[in-house]
Amino acid sequence: MNKSFFTGQLILASSSPRRRELLSQAGYSFTVVPPRAQEPSGLDISSPVEYAEYLAHFKAADVARLHRQDIVLGADTIVACNGRILGKARDAEDARAMLSELSAVRHVVITAIALLGPGQARTVCSAETHVTMKPMSASEIDAYVRSGEWQGKAGAYAIQETADRFVVKLEGSKSNVVGLPVELLEQMLKNHGTG
Repeated sequence: MNKSFFTGQLILASSSPRRRELLSQAGYSFTVVPPRAQEPSGLDISSPVEYAEYLAHFKAADVARLHRQDIVLGADTIVACNGRILGKARDAEDARAMLSELSAVRHVVITAIALLGPGQARTVCSAETHVTMKPMSASEIDAYVRSGEWQGKAGAYAIQETADRFVVKLEGSKSNVVGLPVELLEQMLKNHGTG
């Protein structure tokens, strides 16, 4: 991301290896600076989109305090099923419960992106992808939970790994489900004057 009018750099405010990989594959030059602040818990936000956008902005703002001349990218991915927000599973039992809830159900994966730039420039947007899972047996869920792939993943699954075998229909951006809707990011950076 080298534009003559922009002297800073793109900062990815995330420790997610998936976001790093997607950003690299899209051809962006960037530096990774994970947020230091603990994500707030117990937020009184019922809208899944507003929840994801709040957390994306929270992450970007935490890093932007120390990188005022740069464009800071924060992102957050959540899964919503029947109006209920599913974040990252706390433990194997929680992962089992989430996967059971998603079995044979169409749900939505929402990734919010926050871009914060010099001079308080701020853009927050989100993308939605609808995912339908096949019916999963208890033994399939147990085997997946034992694999450990659910750890650190919204909704307790990683579509870019072996959980793709449970997906029967994907409506929207696959990169959104992985953790960064690249198409949306490209448009946001163009609108921000840096893409």
